[in-house]
Amino acid sequence: MPDELPPTPPQPPIPFDIGEEFGTAKKNLPPTRILVAAVIGLAIAFAIFSFLQRPKTTGKGSIDDIVSVEIPDQNAVMVAINVSFQNAGPKPFWIHSMKAELETGTQTLSDDAASAADFDRYFQAFPALKEHALTPLKIEDKIPAGGSTQGTIVVSFPVSQDDFAKRKSLKVSIWPYDQAVPLVLSK
Repeated sequence: MPDELPPTPPQPPIPFDIGEEFGTAKKNLPPTRILVAAVIGLAIAFAIFSFLQRPKTTGKGSIDDIVSVEIPDQNAVMVAINVSFQNAGPKPFWIHSMKAELETGTQTLSDDAASAADFDRYFQAFPALKEHALTPLKIEDKIPAGGSTQGTIVVSFPVSQDDFAKRKSLKVSIWPYDQAVPLVLSK
């Protein structure tokens, strides 16, 4: 039988270690320094992205005039606040709600803006409110992109005229329908 192959020499046994069958982190993962650098890089990228993508209001403006009158026998004041603001956003600014917040030295009070339908009644009862009043700023008013508006809101706070005059701050928040952040005006 000339085609017979010569016998193969015996092979040494292959060492088999069951502990390394599935590998270890040391053998399968990159060095720790590279992992830590990658995690820190991702955290920094996420922080920058979050900062740049945070919600912002598209409006800017100011509180132009404040007139307050004391409500007799109630230890409260009624306040007419003239505001003006511009819509710097690409979409119309639809007013959803308006609120004023008064910060005195000891407490913070807030009130929703009165309905424009009640202005005549308030102006009749307190003529001083009407002296500097503009047209009422109303819920559902639409300020077009790039447009501006002025108006008056009326609120009341349960403080004396003296406490109102000594206030720390007065803020007006105007919430639009389609934005997560209100336009906040302060004086």
